[in-house]
Amino acid sequence: MKYALVDYRINLVEKSNLEKLGCKVLTCPPYEKLYTAVCGHPDILIHIIDKESILVHKDMPTDFVELLKSLNFNVLKSNSSISDKYPYDITLNAVNLSKLFMHYLKYTDETLLNKVKDKISINVKQGYTKCSTAIVSERALITSDKSIANSLNSTDIDVLLLPPGDIELPGLDYGFIGGCCGKIDDNTLAFYGNLSYYAYGKEVLSFLEKYNVKPVYLRNGKLIDRGSIFVVECHSHGKWQVTD
Repeated sequence: MKYALVDYRINLVEKSNLEKLGCKVLTCPPYEKLYTAVCGHPDILIHIIDKESILVHKDMPTDFVELLKSLNFNVLKSNSSISDKYPYDITLNAVNLSKLFMHYLKYTDETLLNKVKDKISINVKQGYTKCSTAIVSERALITSDKSIANSLNSTDIDVLLLPPGDIELPGLDYGFIGGCCGKIDDNTLAFYGNLSYYAYGKEVLSFLEKYNVKPVYLRNGKLIDRGSIFVVECHSHGKWQVTD
């Protein structure tokens, strides 16, 4: 069974289409100390550490924590609380690949930093690192943040750098490319919206094709940032495979 962790404001069409992709949808409960636009965004509230463990913000409601545990997650809590004041809302919003970890390291949660200490760490000045980054593969990312793109110049990661904007985020001027999508499996990237309505959709489609990744649209219309979609898959031996 695949589980998709999503914002609690996912609409019925989006949820239905995720279910058609074989995912059981788990909605992240809102956190009242965050501003409304992002209060339910998974990439703010949680962090998938590896195939067995998930890190939640330390004030996550107990019933949601117990739900994750009942699904055989190893659930860890963050060292610090999150709040609506930058940089205290970015502590879990990092890009975590198999061998590389990227974030504004000065503000990364201490528990998370400890869990990724054996990986190559890249410091960027964009605190909303995961919001700003769509993961296409372990070696291919899409971002609209120049500091992220520049920081990856010394790696073997291929980066598609796009102009910011043209992604909806109710309550704010615009959203981010990483927050409107998520990997369902190695070859499928699901979007809240349709790339046909996105100003840079052709560039994204070309980049995805380069890496044999197919886009799937959970809704018609413009892209909307609901926070990254995190998908985990339970295998028969009880371990978890993470796609992001």
